[in-house]
Amino acid sequence: MCDTGDQQTTAVVHVKEPEATVVEMLKDVTSYEGEDAVFECRLSQETTQDAQWFLGDVPLQSNEMNEIKVQGTRHTLILRKVTLDDCGPISFKVGQHTTGA
Repeated sequence: MCDTGDQQTTAVVHVKEPEATVVEMLKDVTSYEGEDAVFECRLSQETTQDAQWFLGDVPLQSNEMNEIKVQGTRHTLILRKVTLDDCGPISFKVGQHTTGA
């Protein structure tokens, strides 16, 4: 704000978070039925952007079957005790960037 006594003007500063990119892509995983399957990727920076894991087109949430962890720039998905129904594409999306295995 600038105030000269009889006149005032104001301005606003907008700060945007830089877009995170995927710098370490997902790798294919082979697991035996009943074992855990672990997928990891790494981003260019820590981010508050929405990040989402998918099995096929289905968004995944952390629960007793899927563990989703974030440690700094590393994002991990653990599929617990996989079955043949868990076969298929896994993908991770952050902003406009996607990686898959």
